[in-house]
Amino acid sequence: MHNARMIEPAPGPRLVELNHVIEAGMTTYPGLPGPEIAPYLSREDSRGHYAPGTEFTIDWLHILSNSGTYVDSPFHRYAGGADLADLPLSSFANLPIVVVTSRTGRGVGVDALRQVDVRGKAVLLHTGWDRHFGTPAYGVDAPFLTEAGAEYLVESGVKLVGIDSLNIDEVTPFGARPCHSRLLAAHIPIIEHLTGLDQLPATGARLHAAPLRIRDFGTIAVRAYALVP
Repeated sequence: MHNARMIEPAPGPRLVELNHVIEAGMTTYPGLPGPEIAPYLSREDSRGHYAPGTEFTIDWLHILSNSGTYVDSPFHRYAGGADLADLPLSSFANLPIVVVTSRTGRGVGVDALRQVDVRGKAVLLHTGWDRHFGTPAYGVDAPFLTEAGAEYLVESGVKLVGIDSLNIDEVTPFGARPCHSRLLAAHIPIIEHLTGLDQLPATGARLHAAPLRIRDFGTIAVRAYALVP
């Protein structure tokens, strides 16, 4: 009798966190308040409600929508746009990823984007700026997507756009937000303050970044992650 040949099972996909941890008092966008975390029912107080040795904690979370790594829906920019409850899961779950790495200047433009096929993809802009997250340097001269780049992505049929920087737009004293305006008008969600993009291949990974399903709400923190085969 011949010995059966053992076949090793193929390894499963690797999970990569692409989000910043939410902590009390953290700074995401300079000038905006950080989250507040407080007990509603402490473990000590809960002991009077349950059997001996059984305790729970129930906590309050007071958090600005733009905290940590978050998803912007069209409602964030437009009063009549789709909110977090309206967007389907297909807008930000199980999307094929294209990582566009740009280290030449602050603005990520068309030249960097046209080198890859972005149609139907989640385009994640890897600038490396996440290394400054939580420090004063994060809000100074941060990389961004150019207006022409946003227009190109819309015309190319991109599914979602994310960046590991302060803002998808260049932050200027004039308050213009052309990338938010163009992408969200086309129902293309935006993820800002990503991290860990250096752990992803240029193509082949898949993104999951589904936010809480909240009515009349435009933005919320998300635990974005990638599946890398």
